[in-house]
Amino acid sequence: MNKRKFLSFKVALGGVIAALSLLLMILAGVTSTLVYAIPMITGALLMMLVVEFGQGFASLIYVAVSIISLLILGNKEAAIMYIGFFGYYPILKSILEKHLKGFVCWIVKYLIFNVAMVASYFIVTKIFMISFDDVESFGKFALPLLLFVGNIVFAMYDIVLTRLVTIYLYRWRKNVKRVFK
Repeated sequence: MNKRKFLSFKVALGGVIAALSLLLMILAGVTSTLVYAIPMITGALLMMLVVEFGQGFASLIYVAVSIISLLILGNKEAAIMYIGFFGYYPILKSILEKHLKGFVCWIVKYLIFNVAMVASYFIVTKIFMISFDDVESFGKFALPLLLFVGNIVFAMYDIVLTRLVTIYLYRWRKNVKRVFK
């Protein structure tokens, strides 16, 4: 692929991923059940950009989607979940897995996830004044239990991201390139 076509492909795919991410983030505001699922999905979309163009370009799209989401979304909780973890995690995952192996890599991933979730919780509750009364009504162990369940979901999310990259590389990549030819 010559340089001009590659640049066109890069801009077109980046624009499509950004637009699709924003559309999905808007859908997160439609129902509260999608507040956590949609940021996960939009983050997974960035894996395509990481594979094709590297972490730098994917980071640029992450920043653009983050800023626009924060400005236009009525549901700030979904935006904070995307900004606070799920948007940058696929980019960070590729870096961590390149430099760390096995158990150490998982410990670092879990540490980052837990710090990000606690920080996101405080940003959502203290800055944006969104209450978690439903969760807190279950008692003092509700938030630690929610974080524990979040860790299980995170492990599944990480595994799914890895499998999606494999599927993209071996099945979808040639079709994506054909569409943007």
